[in-house]
Parts: sequence; structure tokens; C-alpha cells
Amino acid sequence: MQNTDTTKYIVHARIRADGVVERPDVVGAIFGQTEGLLGNDLDLRDLQKTGRIGRIEVNIKSTAGKSNGMIDIPSSLDKAETAILAASLETIDRIGPCMAGIEIIKVEDIRASKRKHIVDRAKHILTDMFDENVPESQEITDEVKQSIRIEEMTYYGKDNIPCGPNVKDSDAIIVVEGRADVLNLLRYGIKNSIAVGGTNVPPAVAELCKKKNVTAFTDGDRGGELIIKELLQITDIDFIARAPDGKGVEELVQKEIVRSLRQKIPVEQAMERYQIGGNRQRTSSQQPVRRQERREIRPRVVKAPTVVKPRATERPRRSSRRDKSVKTVATEFKEHMDELSGTLSGRLLDDNKKVIQEVTVKDLANSIKDVDSKVKSVVFDGVITQRLVDIASEKEITDIIGAKIGNVTKAPANLRIASTGQL
Repeated sequence: MQNTDTTKYIVHARIRADGVVERPDVVGAIFGQTEGLLGNDLDLRDLQKTGRIGRIEVNIKSTAGKSNGMIDIPSSLDKAETAILAASLETIDRIGPCMAGIEIIKVEDIRASKRKHIVDRAKHILTDMFDENVPESQEITDEVKQSIRIEEMTYYGKDNIPCGPNVKDSDAIIVVEGRADVLNLLRYGIKNSIAVGGTNVPPAVAELCKKKNVTAFTDGDRGGELIIKELLQITDIDFIARAPDGKGVEELVQKEIVRSLRQKIPVEQAMERYQIGGNRQRTSSQQPVRRQERREIRPRVVKAPTVVKPRATERPRRSSRRDKSVKTVATEFKEHMDELSGTLSGRLLDDNKKVIQEVTVKDLANSIKDVDSKVKSVVFDGVITQRLVDIASEKEITDIIGAKIGNVTKAPANLRIASTGQL
């Protein structure tokens, strides 16, 4: 019988017979016609008794008076002896009363097959099982830190609103959209955030915002913009921060969170950007007191008078000139500004006020740098800054009109500056 522990090779052979033969006929022919052919050392009967040759497997079928099939012979002999044994099978020319022939197809190395199986299985174990069960040390550290911070999450009010542990005691809070955003901020050590759970801001959050310095930190999508508009209408907030376009707060890494919070804008500027008016009427009786208290808590830094003294003699002339022309300039471009209102976009115009290019406000500065001499006017739905004024002056642009004029301390005589608020 075949000893699977010691089998090294399997001889595969094809058999054809000109008649109907069966397995016992084939096995008998193999033993009978090879007996004494190779000497006592390679006698098939003796080899099979000692286990060096396994059980001979024959699979044969008869069709239309012809027989065809396969023969498999396991061997634990060495290569040379196995090859001699295989070659001896091809000397068989008769099986029973029929003419027959045996052809060796291949000699399979069992050890090579086992090695291939070992390699394939090892690959599977390494890629699937190790990745699932043996995390890297950094993954372990991150998992432990995250579990600790999840435990730090608390809940505010009777509605159990998810928030960081410092929301109640901190003077400043960050309002985010959902629980996942609070968790992500906790992951990076920010413990004063609270979730609003969507565009339907809970009354408890609205009341809390009236008592704190509030930064609304929302996703960079349409939903985030709607939350900002609702917060501006129903409660009291101080700053607006947005995630990068197309990203959610829950997806940001630490560097992106810090950058977004540093780029927050004052609520007054956000009100003009999102066109919210009269949103403070509900709390107007409370607001002056709050603002005064906040100025005492966080005194604003005012520029020293010496910074503006050198320009004192210039400003009256500049203001006088601007008062005469600024309303006319704003009126000239009113149609473009009405179309751009609320889009956060800008237009580059030629002498005839025809649109040459339309860009987003965030790309406006770079676009102005690349324009040719055909561009004479810039209108956009945003704040006119000193940087934009300087770039426009270098490009010999004659008019720049925005939704609001920021801290512009110097403007060239050949550049007209106006905002829609001056209409």
C-alpha cells in the first residue's frame, strides 16, 4: 500500500488498448511483463511489499471496442530508480488478449507540490491573519489613545448632546456638526467642542452659545453652509471656521484642523458672505452686555497712534477723492455684483465691462497675477484686502469692487475701490 509519509514521486502514464480491458488486467500486465526485467532490486512485487512503491491506481474506460485510461504509481525511490521504473512501463505491449501501449506523461515531484502549497498558504497567513490579529505598535498606541478619548466624551443637557469634557467650564467653545466630529477633535486634544446634530440646532446649544465665545467649525460642503446660516439666525456666535472644500471635520488630521481654526473669520464678515441680515435682533438686549464683558476678558489689541500719524495728512485727501467717485463706481458695476452675490466668485472685466474670466474668490489673487493688459476691472463677492489692492495696482487695473472693504491702509491714485455697501 502507498505510504503517504515517504512518497516522493508519482508516475503518471497514459494507456491505450485495442480491445475491452479492465483494471485487474492492466495491473496484472504491469506486474507480469516487468517481472525479472530490472533485477531483484527493482522488482515491482518486492518494492510494493516493502512500501517503496505504493498502490497502483488505474482509471480506464472502454468506448467502441477501445480502452483508454490513466495509470498512477506512487514511488519513494530516488530519481534515477523512479525514472528506470517509469521507462520499464513503456515496454508493455499487450494487456490480456489485446494489443496495448503505455506512454509516460510526467513524473510529479510530491515535495515540490507540497512546497508550493506551503508557500501559497504562508502568503495567505501573512497577509490576512497577521494583519487582523497582530497590529503594529503604533496602531496599538492609537487605539489605546482613542479609547481613552472616547471615554472622555460627555453629554450636555437633557437631550444628551455629545460634547467634550471642557464645554461647561471653558469660556470658548467650538460648535461642530456631529458626534464623529467631536470624537475627531478629542483625538487631537481639543476638548471644548459640542455637536449640533445637523441643521436643526438644539435649543440647549443655542442657549449655551449666548454665554460663551463661540467658533462654528463645519464641513466644507453645502450642509456646513446651511448650519452656519441657521446658527447666525438663531443664536450668538463669534467666528466661523470651515473644513477644506469637500472634506468633513471628522476626516481631518491635526494639521488640517489647526489650519482651519487659524483661518476662522469674524461673524460680521460671515454675515455679509452668507447674506444674513437682522440675525441679532432676538438677543440685542443682551448683546451689548456680553460684548462688553468679552472685551474685558479678551481686550483687543489696538494699533498705536504712531502707526497712523504719518498718513494723517494723506487720508483727508484720499477720503475726499473717494467720497466723490466711490458711489459712482459701485453703481457702474452693480449688475455684476448682483449676479455674483452669494456665489463667493469674482469676475475679471475689460474696458467695456465684458467678462474675460470668472474665478472663485479663493483663487482670485493668483488669477489677477496671471492676467494680461486687457483686464481693467475686478468685481467679486468677498472682502477687498491690502494684498488684492497691491496686486491690482501692479497689473494696472483701474477698478476693484467687492462686497466689503477690509483693512486697506494705502491705495494708489489710479485705482478706484468701492463696495456694494456704499450704494
